[in-house]
Amino acid sequence: MARFSKLNATVHYIISRCQPEDLGATKLNKILWFADVAYYERFGKTITGDEYVKRQFGPVPKHVPMATRELEDEGLIVSKEVEYFGKSKREFWSLREADISSFEPNSISIIDQMITWVCDDHTAKTISNHTHDLLWESAEMGEVIPLGGGSAYRAAEI
Repeated sequence: MARFSKLNATVHYIISRCQPEDLGATKLNKILWFADVAYYERFGKTITGDEYVKRQFGPVPKHVPMATRELEDEGLIVSKEVEYFGKSKREFWSLREADISSFEPNSISIIDQMITWVCDDHTAKTISNHTHDLLWESAEMGEVIPLGGGSAYRAAEI
């Protein structure tokens, strides 16, 4: 994997674990956010190494569009815009098993917890409400959100 290898590996792993109809771009962003915040709280660093930018509907990983393009270019995933309740939704399919050999201990467990919580217990709309917290409020629209403080993960505790 090229430029964003930690992020690419995490995105590929999440896509490989989810059914396309359960994982759109919004839920992918939320899983990444909650997993990175939880890991940061426990270990002082993120899983992906990416930064998150404040957007209207919550934090968005800064480089996830490039990561998904690179994964598609490498033939690891495909994505497609589909109609979903009258709106456009990007769905993802993994074409190969994800390589998890580079993940640090505990990261897969945290990612799996967030996949379950986000995909099984929420819609894209309801999960977005959980990201409008103190961390999200601490940045201006379009700015990088500083991690720390833990409010985002506590909202997601399982």
